[in-house]
Amino acid sequence: MVTIKSLHIYPIKSLGGIELVQSKVERRGLQYDRRWMLVDENGRFVSQRENSKLALLQPSIKDNLIFIEDRSGTLSTLGFEMSEPSSSPMKVTIWDDECEAKPLDMKVNQWFSEFLGKTVQLVYMHDDSQRIADQRYAPAKDDVVSFADGYPILAISQESLDLLNSKLEKEVPMNRFRPNLVLQGLEAHEEDALAQIEIGALKLFGVKPCARCVMTTINQQTAEKGAEPLKTLASYRKTGNKILFGENFIPETDGWLKVGDDINIRKRKKALV
Repeated sequence: MVTIKSLHIYPIKSLGGIELVQSKVERRGLQYDRRWMLVDENGRFVSQRENSKLALLQPSIKDNLIFIEDRSGTLSTLGFEMSEPSSSPMKVTIWDDECEAKPLDMKVNQWFSEFLGKTVQLVYMHDDSQRIADQRYAPAKDDVVSFADGYPILAISQESLDLLNSKLEKEVPMNRFRPNLVLQGLEAHEEDALAQIEIGALKLFGVKPCARCVMTTINQQTAEKGAEPLKTLASYRKTGNKILFGENFIPETDGWLKVGDDINIRKRKKALV
């Protein structure tokens, strides 16, 4: 039996994650997942790739408020409303995509700028903002995505992590890979071969394996960088110049997921690795 072991969202791109018992699923991903993002003065996204200390910022949600704790102890906790800002939309860039987002108020932006030591803005993806998922892989022309790197939902099996950890001198936790769904009951990397799954009334399409980058080498507790696990992954999970770990999914409709839900595999495909 294949089930959901855990659920995770990352409200602000490249900050810490929040583990959930259940979550609403929207077309662009789990509710609140990566709906906020930090951008520089040119409107380009800011991430742990160039600012690993972002790992030290831990969000939490209470009622309609989101709180950001600075685990380095430098700044006092920031809180702001999760509702859509009343500001005018601005153009922001994430990878090769450009879309609209609404900046938050000056107090919020000053807090993040002080933490990073450079001018940044926190922006929110409002409902009217449309970032279309990569049409080379998306099943529908109107498939959309949040500020996630490329696709609405990332799933990784516990068995895939167990296999990786069996090859490492020092084990790494799942948070290095920032999944939304952790699955259990599969063979290692079997998620790569899932073309279509159903979880209750929700249908999800497995569209593309996830190519991994240096973010996986950042310790999410300390923000320190190392060589692993990317070095070891490259020895057995490389195809071409990409290192693959986890599968990207696109939901067909809105719905709900909860920990313990059974996963029904409806269609399979050939895995790349």
